[in-house]
Amino acid sequence: MARWFNASLFLLSCTTVVFPACSRTNAAPAPPPPPSVSTLEVKPERVALTAEWVATLDGNVNAQIRPQVSGYLIRRAYSEGGVVQKGQLLFEIDPRPFAAAVAQARAGLAETQAQMGKAQRDVARDKPLAEQRAIPQSQFDNDQQAALAAEAAVQSAEAAVQTAELNLGFTKVISLIDGVAAIATAQIGDLVTPSTLLTTVSQIDPIKAYFPLSEQDYLRMSAQNAAGRQFWGSRVPLTLVLADGSEYPHKGTVIAVDREIDPKTGTIRIGATFSNPSNTLRPGQYGRVRAETRVVEQALLVPQRAVTELQGTYQVRVVDGDQRVSTRKVMVADRVGSRWIVSSGLEPGMQVVVEGAPTTDGAVVAAKPFAAGE
Repeated sequence: MARWFNASLFLLSCTTVVFPACSRTNAAPAPPPPPSVSTLEVKPERVALTAEWVATLDGNVNAQIRPQVSGYLIRRAYSEGGVVQKGQLLFEIDPRPFAAAVAQARAGLAETQAQMGKAQRDVARDKPLAEQRAIPQSQFDNDQQAALAAEAAVQSAEAAVQTAELNLGFTKVISLIDGVAAIATAQIGDLVTPSTLLTTVSQIDPIKAYFPLSEQDYLRMSAQNAAGRQFWGSRVPLTLVLADGSEYPHKGTVIAVDREIDPKTGTIRIGATFSNPSNTLRPGQYGRVRAETRVVEQALLVPQRAVTELQGTYQVRVVDGDQRVSTRKVMVADRVGSRWIVSSGLEPGMQVVVEGAPTTDGAVVAAKPFAAGE
């Protein structure tokens, strides 16, 4: 009896040990969930492409103010950096030597006029005597020649007076245009000559912007201009981005295309104009001119992070209807903000993987829509 009890106990122990082990061996593990990826459906869009060029600002007109006579500078009559009007007095040169020259020229004119009067009276007196043969004809001829010489002397003296008066007027140096006057480059007491630069007055409303255009861009835009888009005109507005990154509120237009392409740089100079009513823009400033160069219809765009570059080729991952990932080679064109325009390799409606793509083609994934803020 005791022997049967021990055998039963042994079998029960084996049962307790064997069956749990068998249970653990036959249970299949749960499969891992597919990896999650963010996808974006490719849809055709109408995209306006823009380009930027570094621009230098300059006055619409820059008038260099130089004296027309030599002398000592005795006065500056304008506020440096201020707005001046055409004809406004800017500088004054010591007028005393020129006033004396005017007085001397006028005295010379009076003297020659007196001589001319005497010669004319001689002609009037001798003319009837010569007709009556009371005096030799040669004497009358000499009287006429003296009168003509006196008239010429008077004309020369009058010209001398006009020149002296002009020089006296030139002692007052005036602005040639309306604009903003620069800081003076000559000081009171300086001996100035016609080669001395006193200051510069710039007309800055409107203000000009000059920027270089590559030969390729020039040819493309010339073709568009010929097609009627008129980049060289007012139909394509220009945006000016200032040095602090802000956009200037007034739009500009192209007003001039230079005569030639610079053989050293392969660029052509373009002139544009911008309204500047508050005189915020000044000559010498740098900025970036931005313009819409062309429009692409039915463009397919993908985020830059979705494109991988490998040895000069570009590829993206797409998810098919079976939620499987595959790699596709694509060709990219222009950049639009943070996106690429894909010129070939994709079709509208495809789901492009933006984030979380597995490394193996054919892998099953759990796709979710991509959010721009991710």
